[in-house]
Amino acid sequence: MTIEIPQYGLKAYALLFSRHGIKGRFRQSELDWIVSESMKKKIFALLLRTGWIKKNQDKSYSCENPSDAITGLLKFRVPEIMKKAERDYSFTQLSAVEIWSDFSYVQRGLEKSPYCIKVLKKDLKYWKEFFNRHEIRNYINIGMSVGEFVIMIPLNKFSFVEKHSFKVDKLKETMKYAKSYDIYDRPLAYIVKKYDN
Repeated sequence: MTIEIPQYGLKAYALLFSRHGIKGRFRQSELDWIVSESMKKKIFALLLRTGWIKKNQDKSYSCENPSDAITGLLKFRVPEIMKKAERDYSFTQLSAVEIWSDFSYVQRGLEKSPYCIKVLKKDLKYWKEFFNRHEIRNYINIGMSVGEFVIMIPLNKFSFVEKHSFKVDKLKETMKYAKSYDIYDRPLAYIVKKYDN
């Protein structure tokens, strides 16, 4: 899994890859005459942390395959990251429909993968830092991006239940949301058949 990197990291990766490919090995000294010691350490820490290079047993480094690195930018990470959250949240709207339909309805693709999540207003700073730390684009109430992103809906209070190891809006609330949009007819039919006795 790779994470998006700033231009200085991408240029350093391009230099290392153009010199060594994916089979070659190199050391941090490769950048000695190009950048300062502190910048060199910053570049290598960034490339390691974000999955663009790997450290070998002999303390040398190798480039990851650029094709894997680029496609890795579009992998779905939010569901796993949410398991690490230390504050309450609730998947809501289309994300709740997805969960309650046992993922028979999936509204995401590599090009666009939104998650709608209720959070407490008082926890908004925590959530911004949480998603930024995991390098997930995040917006308040509305937003759009290529790949994965989170739309946070800050509220004073909300309730949730647990389903598939996620905190999610209650079934009744999810069904009400799904009924208000024709696009959700198929997942709504699944939910009604499974849960509405």
